[in-house]
Amino acid sequence: MQVFKFGGASVKDAKGVKNLIRVLNRTGYKNTLIVVSAMGKTTNALEEVINNYFNTKGELQSSIQEVIKFHNAILMDLFDNEHHEVFKKIAHLINELKAFLEINKSPDYNFVYDQVIGYGELISTTIISEYLNEVGLKNQWLDVREFIKTDTYYRSAHVNWEETQERISKGFNRNQLNITQGFLGSDSNNFTTTLGREGSDYTAAIFAYSLNAESVTIWKDVPGVLNADPRYFENAQLLHKISYREAIELAFYGASVIHPKTLQPLQRKEIPLYVKSFLEPENTGTMVCKEFGLDPHIPCFIVKKNQVLISLSSLDFSYIVEDNISEIFKLLHLYKMKVHVIQNSAISFSVCVDNMYQNLDKLLQHLKAKFKVTCIDNVSLYTIRHYNEAAIKQLEMGKTVLLKQLTQETMQIVTK
Repeated sequence: MQVFKFGGASVKDAKGVKNLIRVLNRTGYKNTLIVVSAMGKTTNALEEVINNYFNTKGELQSSIQEVIKFHNAILMDLFDNEHHEVFKKIAHLINELKAFLEINKSPDYNFVYDQVIGYGELISTTIISEYLNEVGLKNQWLDVREFIKTDTYYRSAHVNWEETQERISKGFNRNQLNITQGFLGSDSNNFTTTLGREGSDYTAAIFAYSLNAESVTIWKDVPGVLNADPRYFENAQLLHKISYREAIELAFYGASVIHPKTLQPLQRKEIPLYVKSFLEPENTGTMVCKEFGLDPHIPCFIVKKNQVLISLSSLDFSYIVEDNISEIFKLLHLYKMKVHVIQNSAISFSVCVDNMYQNLDKLLQHLKAKFKVTCIDNVSLYTIRHYNEAAIKQLEMGKTVLLKQLTQETMQIVTK
């Protein structure tokens, strides 16, 4: 059993869908599960639909129409017969989306987000499944929500592993080509949940773990895992082999190629993960496996944009010790702040966080009752794994460093 994951960039248009067929034909697709993301920038387009639903009702229908228009263009490029069954299936999904927006009574943004955003994956997999059948690659379309069960932590749901494994083992036919959606699950009431942005990689790992797969391959628009994001760093180099431990470290600090939760289930069963280019499928790419280390052993650069740096000090110059730190972390947890860096001294405490849930103002108001608070938003967090002096100098050049922290293997700076 092998699991393939194709991201949105790989199926952003009809040409991308046809290239997916080329990849399958070159690599083989016997006993294969394909996990697919939403096409192109569909997730962003659906986020605009959600924003209009809550804030700009007058633009809601036009934003939905943009989603329809984008997918119709792909359908017309792939299918000559406009009466093909796929057009009815896509229309049905769009009607489901519209019906939800009309009847929904919940004011919970995160709940609504998950019910709407998943239509990107449902539409993309329906189109690809029908096209695979059209060109002779018979396959079974699966609704991932019937297999991956989660709690109700919308937008970053936690998997119920016991129920998920049972459903996959009982309801999955290994002896055929299967296609399903990344990123999605469902709660105990069968409402759609999502596994966090970029969670399609995690979906592939969940199925691989539950099916005892031989391997997982993530097909990207890059040659493999690079030591830096080429959008932000020059001269990025390909990493040929990475240990699970090192890959988990890189993912923890925000390396965008591999989702942080993807590696843990694969490591537990020593299932190798390959990251390859969908443009050059014959190339070896990057292998993440049990073996120790990093090949080649070079500095790895990671950046997180749009972060928030919060600095606290006690109002009466008393020490910030265990009871204060415990209270601070309770508040960070309460307001769903993702913590990336912590630094403290006798009377000060600094933390770099991601304000994904837009609860910053509430958090600051709470903190100001007990601490002197300084907050700087829109900062960047840079991390170097396996740093050296040259790498540090290169990274700090031309930047205002607000916080700096070094451990034996890792350096982090927060800059404005």
